[in-house]
Amino acid sequence: MLALVLLASGCGEPPVAAPPVRTPTATAPAVDVQESWRITRHGADHEIEGYADRVSVLPGERFGLRVSTTAPRFSARAFRMGANPAKVWESARVRGVRQAPMRITGGMVTAAHWRRSLTVDTTGWPEGAYLIRLDASTGAQRYVPVTVRSASTAGRVVIVNAVTTWQAYNLWGGHSLYQGPAGYADRSRTVTFDRPYDGTGARLFLDFEKEALAVAEQSGVPLAYLTSLDLEPGALDGARAVVSLGHDEYWSPAMRKAVTQARDHGTNLAFLGANAVYWRIGLHGRKVACDKERLCELWRESEPESALVGQMYDCFPAEGVYRVRRPGHWIFAGTKGRRFPGLVGVETDRVSPGSPGNVKVLAESPFSCGGRSSVTHSTYYTAPSGAGVFASGTMRWVCALKGRGCGHGVTGPAAAFTRRATVNLLTRFAKGPAGDPQER
Repeated sequence: MLALVLLASGCGEPPVAAPPVRTPTATAPAVDVQESWRITRHGADHEIEGYADRVSVLPGERFGLRVSTTAPRFSARAFRMGANPAKVWESARVRGVRQAPMRITGGMVTAAHWRRSLTVDTTGWPEGAYLIRLDASTGAQRYVPVTVRSASTAGRVVIVNAVTTWQAYNLWGGHSLYQGPAGYADRSRTVTFDRPYDGTGARLFLDFEKEALAVAEQSGVPLAYLTSLDLEPGALDGARAVVSLGHDEYWSPAMRKAVTQARDHGTNLAFLGANAVYWRIGLHGRKVACDKERLCELWRESEPESALVGQMYDCFPAEGVYRVRRPGHWIFAGTKGRRFPGLVGVETDRVSPGSPGNVKVLAESPFSCGGRSSVTHSTYYTAPSGAGVFASGTMRWVCALKGRGCGHGVTGPAAAFTRRATVNLLTRFAKGPAGDPQER
């Protein structure tokens, strides 16, 4: 879903390769240096771009940056994102290299053959979500995302970066799981993390995750950090809650099993977006497989996502007014207002026949889905383990945390509403199973 909204133009092939260079190693952290993390100049296509050869690392582990640039030199700066983004490290200047052209193997674009440009040591880096900003000496800039994951999630609320969905929509090299140069039929059936991200390099993180991460850190609850690739057996042992952010569409069986087992052991779940747990993907190392034909069916064809989320995907494109139905529910304590224009969109979920029998509808918002009458719900249910499960039902929940900065007619009151409700949710979830004992 959402292909027409999110896809950016393809990047084509990188420039011709230059001779290899020695790989520097950078180790010195510079914590709390106040410097803007933002990109100020995008530059030309391929002026600078790169990727990390590990999606996540434990604190103190190393990862490599593979960078291609037309500039004579570049440097890299690491910014820990969250409530107070801060630079924790920067490299020395590195000689720029034009890496070899991308390769297409079985319809999959890859830059796995690029040489490592820089080795980064995360000693001294706090856990969290990071943007590595690549700064070319010519002024162009791009991001490379990486997560310094938590070794243990016990007793903490887990924030999950939806990297499998980021990669599904990544059009770098002209191919994603949605389209290729000749359109949908020419799309990739498998995509790899061994390539840069398109656009700024962090489009989906900035659109669907950054604001929620900041609110979570401002809430003061104990947090842990993982990516969707890290949702493996044992990763969520003892976690108080798991938070799926704004757009978390692509789930493997192992991901779903890990989250379901956590819920069944009392871990609360929050789905702050819509269209979660939609495609049933295959994960093969650093590759995401989803042909959308034979080997990658919708979860609802076998195990409806509503059994976990509480509701399931229904509409794109959606635009409407969010309407609170149960203002007395504890999630909405301290909020003001019951109607919020623009908060419904651009994809929405609703309660379905596969939803748990005890699901409560907290908000019910009718709207027109491309001329079809529809409705979206915010829901809450109690699992037999006592865990509470919340789903916002709208992909615009995280965006609305920015208020008018979200666009789409979202207002300041909507930001106040979603921020307070999100903090209420996180605060309650951090205390342990948050279900109603009478509804198990």
